[in-house]
Amino acid sequence: MSLSADELERYARHIVLREIGGPGQQRLKAARVLVIGAGGLGAPLLQYLAAAGVGTLGIADDDAVSLSNLQRQVLHGTPDIGRPKTDSARDAIARLNPHVLVEAIPERVSSASLPALVARFDVVADGSDNFETRYAVADACERAGRPLVTAALGVFDATLTTLRPHEAGPDGRPNPSYRCLFPSPPPPGAVPTCSEAGVLGALAGVMGSLMALEVVRAIVPFGEPLVGRLLMVDARSMRFETIAYDRAEA
Repeated sequence: MSLSADELERYARHIVLREIGGPGQQRLKAARVLVIGAGGLGAPLLQYLAAAGVGTLGIADDDAVSLSNLQRQVLHGTPDIGRPKTDSARDAIARLNPHVLVEAIPERVSSASLPALVARFDVVADGSDNFETRYAVADACERAGRPLVTAALGVFDATLTTLRPHEAGPDGRPNPSYRCLFPSPPPPGAVPTCSEAGVLGALAGVMGSLMALEVVRAIVPFGEPLVGRLLMVDARSMRFETIAYDRAEA
């Protein structure tokens, strides 16, 4: 997939990178990435994927923009209040990079709808805010053989990992799945919602940007992805720690 003169200039700082270059930028242009959620994590994630030149972005979200979103969901603006987030996100991406095609999916994904949806994309990034959706997305990606970048926000803390359980690791064993990392969800009510506990807005930006880095890495391999590793971020102490996790025994 060739790049136009405008794209060559737009992506010049990627193209001069040995790890990406022209062929890598072409792979980004050809890629189809599904983003679950256009909120705290999805907003900065979508911005950086669009800026990076990912050719097609699917955006699945059934919510509308509210005033309380704007403290962290930087893809949306005050004039977007009341609009579907998929519409607001599509317009923002068009302003940022007209070369990116957006497929708006204004619905709440479920275990029933996800298999067909996931199969249409090359990579999936989950920025949802509840465990039911995270498990459903992870299961669908595992069955479809799609890489999944998934993150979660706390109040001042966050986590991030990349899942490829459909592939084998360097040791020849299958990579771990989401259920290897989190065998079961916490009891209902054990984890307060964002509206109940709050969230540091800039932390959402940090984690969304890191998600974008992992998605780009999934399309144009370089370095060491977070497969079998969980990145934990503590914004209070500015501590970044990574722990390894393995495939659970059946």
